[in-house]
This record gives sequence, structure tokens and C-alpha cells, in this order.
Amino acid sequence: MDRISKQKRSWNMSRIRSNDTGPERSVRSLLHSMGFRYRLRHSRKLPGRPDIILPRHNTVVFVHGCFWHRHPGCRLAYEPKSRKEFWSVKFQGNISRDRKAIQNLKKLGWQVIVVWECEIKNNERLSGKLRRIVRDTGKRH
Repeated sequence: MDRISKQKRSWNMSRIRSNDTGPERSVRSLLHSMGFRYRLRHSRKLPGRPDIILPRHNTVVFVHGCFWHRHPGCRLAYEPKSRKEFWSVKFQGNISRDRKAIQNLKKLGWQVIVVWECEIKNNERLSGKLRRIVRDTGKRH
């Protein structure tokens, strides 16, 4: 049983953004400060519609919310207490879709980086993860 009314739950869910989220803006800001130039997810041609595209480095970045995309071992990927079957199906669909998109992007020759919401709090570690874009693609920046 949900402890929040249907109307309040609907209002809460309507406030959850699907793009231009705080975590996405943080990653974009960090990439920009590191000298990377990118495109946003506007390309519907790419599988999974990546959040950030770095064409020069043939790399895409997904910024995943730990709860929605089920970050393994993360405290933010908690299990909802109500409607467990609904959430289980929803989460499995998200995981399956993510896995398929990443596989398809790799088949197309893209390097894929997944940044988890909880990783954004540590700029030093995140910048190291993002720097490997240059190292792995062998391009000087």
C-alpha cells in the first residue's frame, strides 16, 4: 500500500526529469572544464539515445540514475516497499534496454561510458574516468 495518494504520487513522478537533469549538467560542466566538446542527446539515430556524444573521440556517455538503472551495490538503488512486482518488471526492462543499447553502440564502433549518479559527488574520480576517453581513443587533447 502506497502511503502517498495517487494524485500526490502522480505529481511527484511528473517532476522527475528525463533529460537535462542535475547529474547530466554536472557531467557536462566537468567535461567542458576538462576541454572536451560534446553534443547532447539530440541524435535519435544512436541506440539508447546517449546523454552526451563526443564525436571527436567516438565516445558516448550515459548518465544513469542509480535508482532507475539499478546501480549494483549502490545504496541509492534501494527496493521500493510497495508494488514490488511492478517495480521489478520496470527495473528489469530498464536494465535490459541499457544492456542492448550499449551492445549496439559498441557494434557500431562507439566507446561507451556510463556515469552513475552517485559518482558525480567525487569530481576527482569522475574526471579520471572521463579522461580515459583520450587515453582509450589515442587522441591528443
